[in-house]
Amino acid sequence: MGASLLVVVGGAPSAGATAGATADRQTLRVAADGTGDFRTVQAAIDAVPSGNDKPVTLAIAPGTYREQVRIPADKPHLTLLGTGRHRADTTIVHDTPAEYGGSTGSATVLIAASDVTARRLTFVNDFDEAAHDLKGEQALAMKTTGDRIVFRDTAFKGNQDTLMTDSPKLTTNSRVYIRDAYIEGDVDFVYGRATTVIERSTIKALTRGSATNNGYITAASTWKDNPYGFLITRSRIVSDAPDQTFHLGRPWHPGGEPDAVAQVLIRDTYLPAAVKSAPWTDMSGFPWQEARFTEYRNTGPGAAGSEDPAATRPQMNEADAADHEVADYLAGTDGWAPQHHTRRCAS
Repeated sequence: MGASLLVVVGGAPSAGATAGATADRQTLRVAADGTGDFRTVQAAIDAVPSGNDKPVTLAIAPGTYREQVRIPADKPHLTLLGTGRHRADTTIVHDTPAEYGGSTGSATVLIAASDVTARRLTFVNDFDEAAHDLKGEQALAMKTTGDRIVFRDTAFKGNQDTLMTDSPKLTTNSRVYIRDAYIEGDVDFVYGRATTVIERSTIKALTRGSATNNGYITAASTWKDNPYGFLITRSRIVSDAPDQTFHLGRPWHPGGEPDAVAQVLIRDTYLPAAVKSAPWTDMSGFPWQEARFTEYRNTGPGAAGSEDPAATRPQMNEADAADHEVADYLAGTDGWAPQHHTRRCAS
């Protein structure tokens, strides 16, 4: 794909720097003190030429970037790299709710391009639900619609609808691989129709102060002909909610679409006591039993016990589990295998 372009983000435009010039330079040094080429992440993305066909790295200096970031579909092959030692050192944050523009308008970061990687970054939507009375309080930290998206050593923080992994349309399959991540929220905070693998990560189910129902971790809307929706594997779910007050998920049928049949497998993962003994539930008139919800070899106080009837906690058998590994979810028709090129980053 040619030589890569390194864009280091964190400062202000320097004298004489232009968008056209960035395409001709392999490294653009910027700093938060204004001695570089860009103050914002979006300014650096805007400098990448449309139709880009070369690897471009945006090395984002430590600091807090309060902005909404948009990577359009015609700017693939980007890497967003936090240059701090830890993912918490570099944060992209905004506070827009879905009341103002739906999921796309609320997202702090929107990745519409394919072949995008993010590393050592934290994405936040810090909209304060308690301070507002709105119909659309969903507030996304991240939304993706592109294919072959990788998140390594990243964090996603919000409340309702924190992380949406989607695709351009129901019958188009986009794939997202998330590893060594931290994800927090309360209602439907991992959702969408993209084939999504979350591996070796921590998922925190936040309490809403309820004694009976504090929320739902997943809300998948997988196309009925796509066998692979969400896979949460070798991970740890934690919660500050009371025992027996959190659902693993519910089936989302956007606009009542009957062909959006959720597929979620949670396997080899620790489940806290906050998880309900009947962890799947209905949504908008669609029964959870018609979705494809299963577990496999989970542990912890929230995992299925021998007393749990199979009707409330479907368990995948060993033969089917062999066909639901990370590689099965990600391979698609092009053999994509980002898990083989991933090393653990500093936490």
